[in-house]
Amino acid sequence: MPDDNLNRYFVSVNHGLIQEERGDSSDYEILLSNDGLTVLQDLLTDLSSGDDYAFRRALVPYKSADHDDAAEQFDDATIRLFQYLHDHGTDETRLQIEGLKVLQKLENTGYQDEGYGTGSPTNK
Repeated sequence: MPDDNLNRYFVSVNHGLIQEERGDSSDYEILLSNDGLTVLQDLLTDLSSGDDYAFRRALVPYKSADHDDAAEQFDDATIRLFQYLHDHGTDETRLQIEGLKVLQKLENTGYQDEGYGTGSPTNK
């Protein structure tokens, strides 16, 4: 049974939008308190900031994005945001995020795959 102090919001991660009405770009439906809304706004801001930083770092020649602090910050912000959406989402939202397998994918570096030799590169 939903808490009476929770409000329904619709979130578009791609557009960084939080809306009270479902829109064309609203991907995830969540239930939040006023404090929870503030946390979500901060998470979206962190993701946007990390995205800008990662974009600027991508232009540096001879720097692999693998284990670059900009890429790591972006991945961490993405994991935090999707985990928050999953934790506060409706059943449909949780199933949607689980179907994307985004949380497991972001936590799996793939360093066990052939080509990495003994593990993670140290090009930081």
